[in-house]
Amino acid sequence: MHFFNRAYQLTAIILATVLLAACSGAPSYNPTVYPFEIEEERMANSKVKTVVIPHVNLGSPSRSYLEKEAPRIDGYVSTYLKDNGFKVLPQRMFKQHYNNAVRAFGNPVDPTTGRVNMKTFSQIMQSVRDRMKEETQLDAFVFTDLVELEVPFSGGLKHIARWDGVSRKPSLQGPGDGVSADFDWNMQAAVASLQVSIYDIELQRLFASRGGIDATDAIDTRSSTGRYIRRRNILENENNIKEGVQLAFHPFIEMEKWPGNP
Repeated sequence: MHFFNRAYQLTAIILATVLLAACSGAPSYNPTVYPFEIEEERMANSKVKTVVIPHVNLGSPSRSYLEKEAPRIDGYVSTYLKDNGFKVLPQRMFKQHYNNAVRAFGNPVDPTTGRVNMKTFSQIMQSVRDRMKEETQLDAFVFTDLVELEVPFSGGLKHIARWDGVSRKPSLQGPGDGVSADFDWNMQAAVASLQVSIYDIELQRLFASRGGIDATDAIDTRSSTGRYIRRRNILENENNIKEGVQLAFHPFIEMEKWPGNP
């Protein structure tokens, strides 16, 4: 009888351990994951293997403070693509042909408003595509735009901000380590996401999505009532960057623990 009791207890412990391990390995559901768009039929026909990461945005230029970080983020994107079997052509090849096309067709970005003349941009991209098609086995362009959004940190005990599939805690900046009791947690804080858009060699869109990276605002501890200020060092957490890249590419590249499944 003692033998069976001990066997039962041992079995229960093993099952509990297995269940705990399974639960700890499962991603937490995040309803803010970006609704990706993917052209599955075109994707199947394109068979993308060789890509290039343009140094320019597909949309309007990023905010200047984010634009400074773009080359570093592109480095993470390039590594992620290579690690998943893609050949990534040097960005300088795209940049050279792009600059030549700008001299021929003009700058598509209005320096005053930041608006993009899409007709001019299309002419430039067609020229770049033609040149790179002659010189390489290019299959697709992978645009990587760093975009700024605004979200609040929740008013609950944990004060978590959620957007584009990620959950982040607020950072403090300034002397002290406390937050004013009068701090308005409904205030909007600036955050950054990586927006990925993939176009095939015919300049038809294959895929588009977005992944959250990190907050670019911090709570100013010098303020008596509480306010947000720009963080001195932004997008510095390597794990947050890698998570944002994985989210932005899913399901073009499957994310192992994608948080979009309830």
